[in-house]
Amino acid sequence: MAIQPIQGMQQMILPSQSVAKASPGDFSDVLSRAINGLNDAQQASSQARVDLATGKTTDLHNIMIKTEEASLSMQLAIEVRNKGIEAYQEMMRMQL
Repeated sequence: MAIQPIQGMQQMILPSQSVAKASPGDFSDVLSRAINGLNDAQQASSQARVDLATGKTTDLHNIMIKTEEASLSMQLAIEVRNKGIEAYQEMMRMQL
């Protein structure tokens, strides 16, 4: 019995060649897409909780998944921000 690979996992694990060859001006685009993705995850989580409260859905499993995805996305954004601030502060402490 052969084990079949999961399709599409390489796209999620390995960065595509187009990302590796991004020009320096694309950082703002990447940052903007990341923040928009964070906003979308937060809104989906909020809407799922409203749907549960109003009785539109009873699928607690998917609601919990959306809530955890939103929470992890927010934690990642906060840590990236903290690392950026630490890097800035370290550069400001450098002597010329």
